[in-house]
Amino acid sequence: MQVLENSTFGVQLKAMAPNLSGLDDPDSAAHAWARYRLIMRWMALATCVIVAGAVWLLDLAYGPLSWVAIAAAIGGFGGTAMMTAALMGLVFMSSGSGHDERVSEID
Repeated sequence: MQVLENSTFGVQLKAMAPNLSGLDDPDSAAHAWARYRLIMRWMALATCVIVAGAVWLLDLAYGPLSWVAIAAAIGGFGGTAMMTAALMGLVFMSSGSGHDERVSEID
């Protein structure tokens, strides 16, 4: 009889627990944010390569660049690439974690 009560209790406890999905579940959220940070690290590395290449090409095309032109290139190319990566990474995280499906549950 004790085994029956324990197995029944587990099923009841699971049924009473809130249905956590997406970013509401701590384990799922930790995994999603870790994946997002990994994407951002790779994009930061790719952005550094792109910015270095762009500054090098600008130097070839226009001759020696002033520090203002270099800072503008870093801000323009780097800022655009990192903002795009951040926003697209958030879209992928929201979609991949099931957070988008939770919108239909709002009363």
